[in-house]
Amino acid sequence: MSTFDYDLIIIGSGPSGRAAAIQAGKLKRRVLVIDRKDRLGGVSVHTGTIPSKTLRETVLNLSGWRERSFYGRSYRVKDRISAEDLKARLHMTLDYEVDVLEHQFNRNHIDTLNGLARFVGPHEIEVATEAGDTTRLTAAKFLIATGTKTYRPDYVPFNGKTVVDGDDFLEMERIPRSLAVIGAGVIGVEYASMFSALDVRVTLIEPRETFLDFIDRTLIQEFTHQIRENGVDLRLGSAVEKIEDTGSHIEISLANGRHIRAEMLLFAAGRMGATSALNLDAVGLETDHRNRITVDRKTYQTSVPHIYATGDVIGHPSLASTSMQQGRVAACHALETPTLPESPWFPYGIYSVPEMSTCGMSEEELQERGIPYEVGVARFRETSRGHIMGLEHGMLKMLLSLKTRRVLGVQIVGEGATELIHIGQAVMNLKGTVDYFVQNTFNYPTLAEAYRTAGLDAFNRMPIPEEFKVKRKNGKAETIDKKPSAKEK
Repeated sequence: MSTFDYDLIIIGSGPSGRAAAIQAGKLKRRVLVIDRKDRLGGVSVHTGTIPSKTLRETVLNLSGWRERSFYGRSYRVKDRISAEDLKARLHMTLDYEVDVLEHQFNRNHIDTLNGLARFVGPHEIEVATEAGDTTRLTAAKFLIATGTKTYRPDYVPFNGKTVVDGDDFLEMERIPRSLAVIGAGVIGVEYASMFSALDVRVTLIEPRETFLDFIDRTLIQEFTHQIRENGVDLRLGSAVEKIEDTGSHIEISLANGRHIRAEMLLFAAGRMGATSALNLDAVGLETDHRNRITVDRKTYQTSVPHIYATGDVIGHPSLASTSMQQGRVAACHALETPTLPESPWFPYGIYSVPEMSTCGMSEEELQERGIPYEVGVARFRETSRGHIMGLEHGMLKMLLSLKTRRVLGVQIVGEGATELIHIGQAVMNLKGTVDYFVQNTFNYPTLAEAYRTAGLDAFNRMPIPEEFKVKRKNGKAETIDKKPSAKEK
């Protein structure tokens, strides 16, 4: 490896690139991170995960959303909320994230370079900087972590102000009175629901009859009811036929004859892998129709063994959390260092209002596989903590195997869903059963008690284990005297 400039060159400094770089630094290898932007962090820090979640928290705090069940729908922490109010907290958070990342790279002796990278040979890249300089560098191994960019079809008249994509949306000059969102994917659903919390009239458009199909249908039904109650006009099952920017507002015509008028349009129907500038032909790599790279999901190697790819650029699940794990695993494999494999079950969080989170299988998946199961459900309004917080909605659903009693899936919608899901995730990855939730004590009052409620809900309908069945003789119950086996002795 000493014949190369670096042991590992990482293109992209998002969650997966960041995790891979720090892991390589911990292994005391020569590592370089290249990013086309002048600030580290990638899409996740600057236009994706961190900004959208910061915006959500700002919206909920300033609007007084969490207190309205007590003080009424007209309650506000601040009467007039402006775009600058939303951006103030956003910029502070982003500056802090970049500062932490730069400190981590310095502490682990990771080199960085700003510029646009492209392959010129199997082990060589060329980096063009904004100043016009060009640098050529070599490495034994490469990791592509370039993420994605917004999909911008020709029929959408983007102008960066009233017709925007997910990246432009954060730079809005003012909060619109009405907002149309095309695309009921994760990004569209998150922004539509959070701006509805600001009392903006929101219309969410999705050409398909359903949305977020990877989520349990019961959860989606509950979520759909809540966002409609919050004022979101959900239009499903009709494609967009025409979009017209009149200057004062946006006119949207649907194939079913419906018509929508809004002050602002957010187009959030998909993203493309940011690979077009990499010159992948030089190393014999191909991409799919969305410019994404195919990899071995255990090692994250591409079809070219010394080149790896992680994060959103490889497609589903496209989460910052899973991207971090992918980056670490890829770096260890590239640097020939054994490491723990990824856990089979990971949580999926959607930071909408209300938020949703799932882990494991959905009820539809269990039915497709023919797995006998039982369902346990708990409503947040049934918990004392829910009463204290004024929660009128929210539920936890647990899926359990009738054969093994193991937890097969957990779905949560409501306040704190993305935090609560980790309890179910831990039990699932440790192959725990419904008995865990019945025999363990949870802090009171907490929303986590919903696990115990859902566990008992299912436990009381499930077959009684043989060792707990009451034996009767002559109509009288007998105490079960279970003698220890020879092996137990």
